[in-house]
Amino acid sequence: MRSILMAGVCLAVLASAGAASAQNAPQSFNRVATFHVVDNLPAGADAKKSTAAEIITVTEDGNTLIYSDSPGKRIGFIDITDPASPKPAGTVALDGEPTTTVVIGGKAYVGVNTSESKSNPSGHLAVVDIASRKVEDKVDLGGQPDSVTKSPDGSFLAIAIENERDEDVNDGVIPQMPAGNLTYFQVKDGRVVDASKKVVDLTGLAAVAPEDPEPEYVDINSRNEVVVTLQENNHIVVVDLPTGKVTAHFSAGTVDLDKIDTKKDGVIDLSGKMTAVPREPDTVQWIDDNRFVIANEGDWKGGTRGFSIFDKTGKLLFESGTAPEHMAVRLGHYPEKRNKKGIEMEGAEVATFGGEKLIFAGSERASIVFVYRDKGGAEAPELLQVLPGGIGPEGLLAIPARNLFVTASETDVREDGGIGSVVTVYQRAPGAANYPTIVSGDDKNGLPIAWGALSGFAADPKDAGKLYAVTDSFYAQGRILTIDASQKPAKITAATVVTKDGQPAKGLDLEGIAIRPEGGFWLASEGNPEKKENPTQNLLIRVNADGSIAEEIALPEALAGQATRYGFEGVAVTGTGADETVWVGVQREWKDDPKGFVKLIAYKPAAKSFGYVHYPLEKAEKGWVGISELTAHKDGLVVIERDNLVGPAAKLKKLYFVSLKGVAPVAIGGEAKPPVLAKTEAKDLLPLLAAPKGYVLDKVESFAIDAAGNGYIVTDNDGVDGSSGETQFIPLGAIN
Repeated sequence: MRSILMAGVCLAVLASAGAASAQNAPQSFNRVATFHVVDNLPAGADAKKSTAAEIITVTEDGNTLIYSDSPGKRIGFIDITDPASPKPAGTVALDGEPTTTVVIGGKAYVGVNTSESKSNPSGHLAVVDIASRKVEDKVDLGGQPDSVTKSPDGSFLAIAIENERDEDVNDGVIPQMPAGNLTYFQVKDGRVVDASKKVVDLTGLAAVAPEDPEPEYVDINSRNEVVVTLQENNHIVVVDLPTGKVTAHFSAGTVDLDKIDTKKDGVIDLSGKMTAVPREPDTVQWIDDNRFVIANEGDWKGGTRGFSIFDKTGKLLFESGTAPEHMAVRLGHYPEKRNKKGIEMEGAEVATFGGEKLIFAGSERASIVFVYRDKGGAEAPELLQVLPGGIGPEGLLAIPARNLFVTASETDVREDGGIGSVVTVYQRAPGAANYPTIVSGDDKNGLPIAWGALSGFAADPKDAGKLYAVTDSFYAQGRILTIDASQKPAKITAATVVTKDGQPAKGLDLEGIAIRPEGGFWLASEGNPEKKENPTQNLLIRVNADGSIAEEIALPEALAGQATRYGFEGVAVTGTGADETVWVGVQREWKDDPKGFVKLIAYKPAAKSFGYVHYPLEKAEKGWVGISELTAHKDGLVVIERDNLVGPAAKLKKLYFVSLKGVAPVAIGGEAKPPVLAKTEAKDLLPLLAAPKGYVLDKVESFAIDAAGNGYIVTDNDGVDGSSGETQFIPLGAIN
C-alpha cells in the first residue's frame, strides 16, 4: 500500500501550468459550459420547484447527455453537439424516481424507484426509446434500484438493488429488511433480455449486518466481473457474471486520519484526528481488470474523506488519506459548517485520454473534482488538477472520444436565492488549467492556510502585487490574509487572527479593510441590530499590524439608531494627518435614507467626528442592489455596486467612480441634506464573471488597486455554505 502527500505536488503543477505557454503546457481540462437544469423543464412544469441532475450518461454518438432528475420523476436530455453551447433536448416522464441510466444502442435503460416506503421497496427498469422519447417497456426489479451499469462488451447489464435503510428508524442502524441484492440481465442484439434476469444473493458476506446488504454501486470490467460496494456494510464483493458466482469479497477496511478538522466551531483547525474510521465506499470504478478505485463517502459512521485503490483480491494498493481534504482547504473549498464527515468523496470515474489513464474523484461537500493520472500497479496516482462545478457534483462522466468530461450537480438552492442544479462540461486541450485562481501556501506547521469567504481587499501602498483580505462572520475568527497577486494562481502567504486582549476577537463580521497611513489597518465590521438574539453593531476598528485591536469605534446613536441588517460593507482612507478621512460604505438604505440612496460615512480620526454623503444606487430589476466595497483612487472612491442575484438572473455587477472634490459631508444629526455623489461607470464586471464558463457568482465583494496601479477583484464563496465554494480572483490590469 502506498500513500502520498499531494498538496505540494498540486501547487507545483498549478504554478507551472499557470506560467507555461499554451504551446508547452500539458493537456488540461477547462470548463467550457454550464447548463441549468431549470432550462430543460417540460411544458407546464413549475419552474420554482426543486430540480436535480444526479447521475449522468451519454448516447453512443457522444452528442446527447442524459441525466436523472429525481425530484421531477424524469430524465432529461441535453444536446452537446457543440459542447460549448449545450441546448435543452427534452425530458421523459417516469412512474417513479430515476436513479441511473445506461445507453445501449438507441435505448436508454433507467433504474426507477417506485417504493411506497423503505420497508416495502419496489422498482423497475424503464426502457426508453431515445429517438421518440417514449417509455417502451418496464421490467420489474423486485426492489429499489440504485446504480445501473453495462459491461464493456455489451453483453450484460447489472443493477445494485439497494433497498436502502430508513434513517429515521433506529437512528438508521442496519439491519433493516428486506435485504438488497445484485440483479443482472443478458444483453443480446443490443437489447436487454427481460427473461434472462438473475439475482445474486449477497447476504452472509459482510461482518457488518451480513443479513442486510445494501449494494450502492456497481461496475463491470472487460472480463465481465462486476464489483459491488456495500456502503453501510463497509464491504466489497466481486461477482463473475457468466456464472453468477461470488469470486471474492472483503471488508473495505478502516483508515486512521491525522491533521483534520473535527469540530463544528466556525474555525478550520487541522489539529484533530480520528482512528479506525470505516471507509464506507460509494462509487466504484475498475481501473483495469485487476484494480478498482472506490470513493469513500463515509456517510453513515465514516467520514474517511478520501479514496482508495484495491485489487480484486482485497489487497489495498493506495490510500489517499487526508491529501484531498487538505487540498480542499488550500483551494478555499473546505465546508467547515458540514465538517463532521469532511469533504465526503462520492463520485468516481476512470477513462483514457490521449493514452493516459485518468482517475476522477468527486467531492460532494467541497464541490470539486480531483483529476489524477494513474501510474499503474501500487504506485500512487499523480494529481493533475482540480475542477470546480456546481454544488454537490455527484455524477461524473468521461467522454474521451470527444475529449470531454461532464459533472452533474444535484443541489438546487434557488429557494434560498442561490443557484439551481447544473450540468458542467469541461474540455481537455493543450494549455494551462484556468482553476483555481487563488490558493494558499503553508502555515508554520506545514499545513495549508485555511481560508474562504473573502469579503474585503486592500493593497500594500509600497509592494506591487501585495494585497490584504479579510474574512467575514461565516468563520468564528476574523482574520487578515496576505496575498501575493504576482503569482498565478494568486497565493495566500500568511494569515493573521484579529485579537482583543490577547484572544481571538468575537462577534466580528469583517467586510472591509484599508491600510492606515500610520501603519496597521482600518477594518469595517458589519452589524445587525435586527437580530432577535445577540444583535450586533456596526464598528470601525483600528488594528495594529499584528492583528491586535487598538480601538473600536461605534457610531453615534443618532446614526446607529437608523441602521438595518445591511450595514458596513467597505472601508477606504483618503488624506493623511489632520485631513485623514476614513470612509465606510453602507450596503443598503437605512431607515432615514431615501429609497435608492445609501450612506458613505466619513470619520475624521483627528477630530473623532462623523459625517456622511449619499451614494445613488441603480434600480434593481429583481432582488436588491447595494454596494460591496470602497477603494480610494485619485481624488475619489471606486465603489463596487451589485445586485444580489446569481447565474443567469444576475444583471448588475459594476465598478463606479465617485469624485470627492469639493464634497463636504454633513454632520450627523443636523438638518442639512447630505450631498449626493455623482458617479461614473468604470467597469462592467459581468463579462469577467461569466468568462470562466461557470455561472455568474453573486458576491463580487472585494476590489483593490496595488502599488503599480493594477486592479483586482475577488468573489466571496460564503464559506462553502449553500455555495459551490468557487472563488474567482480576477486581475483587471491597469486602472486609470
